[in-house]
Amino acid sequence: MNFIPTGLGGYAFDDDGRPIVPEAVQDAVRTLIRWAGDDPDREGLRDTPARVGRAWRDYCTGYEEDPGRHLSRTFEEVGGYDEIVLLKDIPFQSHCEHHMAPITGKASIAYLPRNRVVGISKLARVLHGFARRLQVQERLTAEVAQSIQDHLQPHGVAVVIEAQHGCMTGRGVRTPGVAMVTSRLLGCFLDDRASRRELLALMGY
Repeated sequence: MNFIPTGLGGYAFDDDGRPIVPEAVQDAVRTLIRWAGDDPDREGLRDTPARVGRAWRDYCTGYEEDPGRHLSRTFEEVGGYDEIVLLKDIPFQSHCEHHMAPITGKASIAYLPRNRVVGISKLARVLHGFARRLQVQERLTAEVAQSIQDHLQPHGVAVVIEAQHGCMTGRGVRTPGVAMVTSRLLGCFLDDRASRRELLALMGY
């Protein structure tokens, strides 16, 4: 039986490889179900507290890693390539830290290499590492950009995220179909107008 430390003193896995959800977590979910107006002891909800606990452990796996570690392996043999590297429309899911509602969207991540590059999948892994936490979109955008800047030291970094927020589409103002766009530009993409124009054209903005 494996054991992983957490803020609740750690958790173990059952024989099927699923995390064993602490009773404190399950009790919290039962309380929420009652507060919402339903009976946590009825058949359809009896196993829901454990399911919800496992789901949130999966949603928040980003707390268990340093996303920047994905940028540790770089390549210098790129045939003299010194133009923009862009990964477009990366789908992601996160959760709003204010209402714990889903954030679903896509991100475009670009950098202008100085003398080394990373495998393109690593950019997506950095995004997912930060997204699988309780987030606000503005911070997520900034964290992804800063991590790439810190680890690769490129001439410039750009991150643009477009997402829908469940806290707006499913509650409150209840306005589906509205997207929020955030961007973080560093280095030449911030300082040089021509570089910024070229980048945004490649991104489709």
